[in-house]
Amino acid sequence: MFENETRVLLVLPQDVLDRARVLAGKATTALKLPVSLQIVLRALIEEGLKRAGDRGLVANIEAQAQTVRQIRRAARAAKRAAIQRGDRGPTEPRPRARRAQPGGR
Repeated sequence: MFENETRVLLVLPQDVLDRARVLAGKATTALKLPVSLQIVLRALIEEGLKRAGDRGLVANIEAQAQTVRQIRRAARAAKRAAIQRGDRGPTEPRPRARRAQPGGR
């Protein structure tokens, strides 16, 4: 179907996914053709990219970028606090416990 494909993992809030499913259902009813969630998401992305200068689209992009920045900033602050307390983060390897050697050593 598509000559040049790339796979993407898309993480969406549940309410956005639900609205896209509703749109897929309405399109299926109106067109009398099966319309999948993937088709709807692909169309929304394509149409959104055509409206690159739209203020609403730019505002949405800015809000999402600010949210990601805040989440990352909070994660870095939490990691710094954990290091200062002496907690080991999930990325730090734990020291290996020495096992007793067979034969008494």
